[in-house]
Amino acid sequence: MGVLTKAWLVLACLLISMSGPVRAQTVTADDTARVLAGMAPSAGSPLAAVTEDPAWRRHAAFLDNAFNLLEQRQLSRIRSWADLNLAAPRPAMFYFFSGPDFLYADAFHSKATTYVMAALEPTGPVPDLTRLPPGSIGPALSYVERSLQSILSFSFFITKNMKSDLRDGEIEGTLPILYVFLARTGKTIRSASLIWLDESGGLHAGNEPATRNATRGARIKFAGADGVEKTLDYFSTDLSDSGVKASGFLKFCEPLAPANSLLKSASYLLHERSFSQVRSWLLKNSATIIQDDSGIPLASYDPRAWRFFPFGRYLGPIDKFPDKYQPGYAALFEHAPPLDFGIGYRWRTRESNLLLSVRTPSSDTTISAEATGPADTSYQPPRARRAPRPPEFIPMYPPPPRRDDFMFWPRW
Repeated sequence: MGVLTKAWLVLACLLISMSGPVRAQTVTADDTARVLAGMAPSAGSPLAAVTEDPAWRRHAAFLDNAFNLLEQRQLSRIRSWADLNLAAPRPAMFYFFSGPDFLYADAFHSKATTYVMAALEPTGPVPDLTRLPPGSIGPALSYVERSLQSILSFSFFITKNMKSDLRDGEIEGTLPILYVFLARTGKTIRSASLIWLDESGGLHAGNEPATRNATRGARIKFAGADGVEKTLDYFSTDLSDSGVKASGFLKFCEPLAPANSLLKSASYLLHERSFSQVRSWLLKNSATIIQDDSGIPLASYDPRAWRFFPFGRYLGPIDKFPDKYQPGYAALFEHAPPLDFGIGYRWRTRESNLLLSVRTPSSDTTISAEATGPADTSYQPPRARRAPRPPEFIPMYPPPPRRDDFMFWPRW
């Protein structure tokens, strides 16, 4: 073998030996999500060393237990309910006043391919665990656990807590929580980036200079077990009348309509005059709406345009909202079939209410019959029947929050 040939072989071996570590140094968004969710990252990930930390192992055991319980008592039952009662899924779903609650968006509408979520809470930066100071993984994971506390126990985020939790620690914002929910629901994150909307609803990359009234958010591309790529857009925005007037958020959503909408633990804001625009917009641009009584008031629906399918029990609002009782809602739920899961502010199983509203095909020519599922002759509410008494919803963090612990969206 000649000297030149040997030299080329040595160089080739050197390049091969170098190529492995170079590739291994890339930290993906999916690896980050899995570590935050207490799940092992991919083989060769630089984050693999984190899983040897006792703090991470405790975190992983905690979340394993928490999500196993949540799957049994909540998520699997919601998916079963959705399979039985949601006739024809739409490609897009809207979840306003959501916080980072992808967990329930996915449970109710797992077949959507575009999720649009909106709330006041900021996105924060794209999480990068490689920038954490030495020894700070424990506090970072504690931030995740603290932020998840109320939704794991009561099915909703407590705004008072989120205002501090999402700004406290080495990682911050809604993105880390969205990462956890995506990982724990079996999704693979393919990319994550910051975005913003201009006043016309135009979408821009986060590194582009933003306009004065920019609506900031994040876009996550992900896939489930079937490999179909989906999009999650989360926007930090004011949904009051003055807020939507100044932003391009609703203009961005319009091309995605008609969509399926979800409203849960929404602080009864859509009962207020100052939220009339987003209320009207949802009624116009939704094919179906799933909500508890804190969503759109029943009186705002046109009964000629909607069919109503109530589930569970309506006991009225919690004490925090004494003036939001709806007599019409109570009458609608008199003979409603039971729910076997808890939802909303009345999170105990036998106290929860859920209303499925289906837009009738003839009510708006822009919404086709396909958008509302099968024809009216075949789409009937489930027959009211006595179901086996479901087990009590036991929170992970007893006791439940005191009345004074609740602080919901500000009254703009």
